[in-house]
Amino acid sequence: MKYSFKYGGKDGKTIQLVESPDKLVVRIKNNRSLEGIQVSKRSRDLLSQTTQVAAFPEAGVSVLQVQAETKQEALEQRDATRTALKQEDDIRFAGRVLQNAENGALMLYTENFFLKFKEDTPEKACLALIEAHHLQVKMKLPFAANAWFVQAPEGTGLAVFAIAEALLSEAIVEYCHPELVQERADKVINPVQWHLKKTQIGKKTIDAHVNIEAAWAYTRGKGITIAVIDKGIDIDHPEFTGRIVFPYNANEHNDNPRPQFEGETHGTPCAGLACAAGREGGASGTAPEANLMPVRLYAGIGSMLEALAFTWAADQGADVISCSWGPPDGRWYDGADPGHTQFTPMPDSTRLALEHALKNGRKGKGCVVFFAAGNGNEDIAYDAYASHPGVIAVAACNDRGKRSVFSDYGEAVWLSFPGGDYGFADYKHPAPRVKGLHTTDHRGASGETAGDYNNNFIGTSAACPGAAGVAALMLALNPALSATEIKALLRHACTAIDPAKGQYDASGHSKYYGYGRVDAGRAAELALLQRNVPAAAVQVAGNLRFQHAGEIPLATKGLPTQSALERRGLQGFRLWLSPAAPGLKLRYKVNTSGNILQLNEAEGEYVGASGASKRALGFAAWLEGAPASGFVLRYGARFKGSPLWRYAADGAWLGSAGSTGPNIEAMCICLLPKA
Repeated sequence: MKYSFKYGGKDGKTIQLVESPDKLVVRIKNNRSLEGIQVSKRSRDLLSQTTQVAAFPEAGVSVLQVQAETKQEALEQRDATRTALKQEDDIRFAGRVLQNAENGALMLYTENFFLKFKEDTPEKACLALIEAHHLQVKMKLPFAANAWFVQAPEGTGLAVFAIAEALLSEAIVEYCHPELVQERADKVINPVQWHLKKTQIGKKTIDAHVNIEAAWAYTRGKGITIAVIDKGIDIDHPEFTGRIVFPYNANEHNDNPRPQFEGETHGTPCAGLACAAGREGGASGTAPEANLMPVRLYAGIGSMLEALAFTWAADQGADVISCSWGPPDGRWYDGADPGHTQFTPMPDSTRLALEHALKNGRKGKGCVVFFAAGNGNEDIAYDAYASHPGVIAVAACNDRGKRSVFSDYGEAVWLSFPGGDYGFADYKHPAPRVKGLHTTDHRGASGETAGDYNNNFIGTSAACPGAAGVAALMLALNPALSATEIKALLRHACTAIDPAKGQYDASGHSKYYGYGRVDAGRAAELALLQRNVPAAAVQVAGNLRFQHAGEIPLATKGLPTQSALERRGLQGFRLWLSPAAPGLKLRYKVNTSGNILQLNEAEGEYVGASGASKRALGFAAWLEGAPASGFVLRYGARFKGSPLWRYAADGAWLGSAGSTGPNIEAMCICLLPKA
């Protein structure tokens, strides 16, 4: 028999479900484990012929697969096991398991519904319809207007699908679907913080970092709050002392987000990579002075608890939200695994809560939401969570500045951050020099290690909170930035790594790295430059001259001039300080084809090619005079034949200094006060 539901309302996508012939779901009273209950010999014998294939310990739920030779034998064995277990005092429910008819994904139904009425519907009419369908209100939901979490009487079972269909057909109903839960996967594959700065490990120099020290010269994230939505987080770890705000356990609706089950070891290392304090001998997050909002979410994909976790984070003042989890991935080392193309949709309940955070968080500026891209070595498009257009999807790169072998890829990947790696001979992928990242661990024997720190945290789970911390630094410098502005600026704050194999397109995007590995120093400076600068502040102004296009104004705030990107073929430029600063002089020189080098003698003087056949190949700029020590002059360029931007500062040469080389097609320049 088939069952169906819709995400997206009346005109949304219909998803067909079918019964699994060889699986059953068992729920234990008081959320205990299956092994910890007393059952009859008959039930114990039947259970011995099953294998657990999925578990939701937070709800006392196990999915069991029976052992049988044929489909008919499997059905008989499944139903015999269900019948026996229903007689047991400790068993709350023993039922059938549904699978997505298209891809086989297991979907557990509850007797709860997400129900949203049209916004102009009076509450009295909403409650009347709920009562007419014999449903009970569990909660009025805060993340969308006229949205409710309701439940059917216990024992309703598979009739929930017919109830949802009937409700959705009502004229006043906008969205309705049963609460359907899938197993959730952490985006982690399982002594030094090489991902933060250039590091010597043994005799090896590791130089594949995010330039965090340049950002820390301006801020360490004080005053900004990062919500880490994950399994339990050890909030008593000394790396988080004094910076825990609004802790929340979404499962129990209380303020205790600490781990409660064996294996809840994922949330603490994620939190550490975002905002561990960096105590002596410890570990530092990318934003070591930011506040941590720990949100414990121990639930399957699609649970209403997801929506409540996002809503809590947004409504309690989170600036940044980090999510190192998502639907299960295919096996990264097995290209034939059908899990690689198993699409997981996002329920309307989760989507609306996520969009509430993106739109209404931070008093209307929007929370900046990060998701781990995934560890399946597969297209991120099959993951509706990480590929949602409002979030920032983070891929993983390694200590060689290359893609981590397991990292997901695709058009939705926005940027990359170090996440460790594995060697894999079948893909001719070399072993990393350093396996994983150093971060906090749940203290003591209940963690992944015997100590309080983990040296080998690996996966896009590690990359995601590290990148989230960089966004926190940006907001600490410029809290006026919106979520969409942060996402746009991060695009320009990336270093394009692995240019030979990255397959960067004309816009500078790679399906493997997004716009590249994030550079925290440049991200911080771009955030500073977007502030409303006082009129007396010194800025660099100027005009760029292009072949056949004349001169156009130089963009301000450190970003590329869009019109320059459209024209290409830079010949030269004129620059000046605005307003003029006593004792401070701007110098610049340009090399053009034929190795003709020109140096300005006065501010605003044009330097570059005069003939139509010549192009600018390289340049440098610097400040002279006593006040120069208080500034940093940074500049960047994009060269013909490559979508990648290159950057330099304070007189360092950028481009070719010889008679030949690729032409400059676009440039940017900015002046920053030193921290």
